[in-house]
Amino acid sequence: MKVKQSSAIFMAILAAALYALNSPLSKLLLNHVSATMMAAFLYLGAGLGMCILRFVQKQSGKQSNEEPLTKKDLPYTIAMVVLDIAALIFLMIGLSMTTAANASLLNKFEIVATSLIALLLFREVISRRLWIAIILVTISSIILSFEDASSLSFSWGSLFVLLACCCWGLENNCTRSISDKDPLEIVVVKGFGSGLGSLVIAFAVGETTPAILYILGALLLGFVAYGLSIFFYIYAQRYLGAAKTSAYYALAPFIGSALSLLIFRGLPPLSYFIALCIMIVGTYLASTESADEE
Repeated sequence: MKVKQSSAIFMAILAAALYALNSPLSKLLLNHVSATMMAAFLYLGAGLGMCILRFVQKQSGKQSNEEPLTKKDLPYTIAMVVLDIAALIFLMIGLSMTTAANASLLNKFEIVATSLIALLLFREVISRRLWIAIILVTISSIILSFEDASSLSFSWGSLFVLLACCCWGLENNCTRSISDKDPLEIVVVKGFGSGLGSLVIAFAVGETTPAILYILGALLLGFVAYGLSIFFYIYAQRYLGAAKTSAYYALAPFIGSALSLLIFRGLPPLSYFIALCIMIVGTYLASTESADEE
């Protein structure tokens, strides 16, 4: 069991590292791709990539021992797809209105949303240490939500990122309820379901199809940052639970924030670094709480 838990922790951290590529690279692509269209191609990339992996598995003679999704899983599956559509569209809108570094760090609020929903709806236990971590992450998110601390100018981009985190918090718990099923199948369903749903919305609101080069870029990013990341995340949830997996996954915003600063070479305001310090303490408490529980 210890070996499985260690593997689950490694998978949660790997999932975080892959997802960290999302904010900075999506920010670059959003200069050429509209927000909802971007969300669609990211998820379609995840679905297509997982289909290719399944094809390679079959060609190599490897048979999956995983349980497939059943009709009993349908409510959680539908909720997972709908919440994914809303979350990624909110995130892309938020990214178009705020900096990639800010959005990356704000993604940490997903821990708060996931943990509180796990407590209130799914009765997962939250320790005093994790409560302190949740409070610190919330304070940091509030700081990041204001563009100018002196004038308290609220950032609408930050609000959309926080809405995305809330959607993903609920989605994480829905996914947890079916995490004993085939992770690859779950990602394929998430990818094509959320991708096609977002594509329909994009065309309905009049967004245009971008150049093929940017489509391919978004598909590839979706495969890595969503497909592979979600695949490893679901495996981790089996042994760690939704709240604890989310705590280890907390590395993603810090990696993404660092990449954003390197790519865009912009120096954030002082409030960003204050929020970063508070966020680091909150993440440490959340992650070490999970480790102690093991």
